[in-house]
Amino acid sequence: MTRRPVLTGKELIAALGRAGFAAIRSKGSHRFLRHPDGRATVVPVHAGEALGPGLLSKILRDCDLTKEELDRLR
Repeated sequence: MTRRPVLTGKELIAALGRAGFAAIRSKGSHRFLRHPDGRATVVPVHAGEALGPGLLSKILRDCDLTKEELDRLR
């Protein structure tokens, strides 16, 4: 079983930006990202806190990305 990477919200937003996602708005500590083809997700940005494995999996499903694709984007 492969382990998910430990990422903060800020690091994940940077990686998703390299995949073509752009922040369209924010509300509090949550950033809403959208890809030009319509895929969208919400990423929480809490200072110094890593995203949990379940939340990271959900975000990757929303973005239609695999763990390997995320590793390449980092």
